[in-house]
Amino acid sequence: MIDRRFLLASVAGLFSLAAFRWLRGSPAQAAEKFEIEKTDAEWRAQLTPRQYEILRKQGTERPWSSPLLKEHRKGIFACAGCDLPLFSSDTKFESGTGWPSFYRPLENAVGTTEDRTFGMARTEVHCRRCGGHLGHVFDDGPKPTGLRYCMDGFALVFHPATASAT
Repeated sequence: MIDRRFLLASVAGLFSLAAFRWLRGSPAQAAEKFEIEKTDAEWRAQLTPRQYEILRKQGTERPWSSPLLKEHRKGIFACAGCDLPLFSSDTKFESGTGWPSFYRPLENAVGTTEDRTFGMARTEVHCRRCGGHLGHVFDDGPKPTGLRYCMDGFALVFHPATASAT
């Protein structure tokens, strides 16, 4: 007959294993194939150490550290890994979070995956062309979408609009 202590220990062990697997999370690159794929060495050679940590290792920058936070000119925010246009300056807003925030990406610019790191469920945003980690999207943004694309500024580059485009 099964002893109650043995049964409780077994159930606790199963819950612990399930919790560990849930907390672990997985990077977007493991699940998808992207148009631009490079070796780790190629990414390291192309990107700054900070960009590499964010784009390729799903890192994040300290809040208020990105120069793009104060970027208010008209233009396009593109992926620092592959230069794919991601966000228009028209959709940038001041969220007060310390990271550049947008309420809508450009058409066919980003992909999303479930992120369960740090014991919480979030939606990770990555570049649809190279798979670079950009940040996360939350449902506490302004109208018209109600979304807040909270992006790591070092994962982006800014291209100002030309004089003829303004």
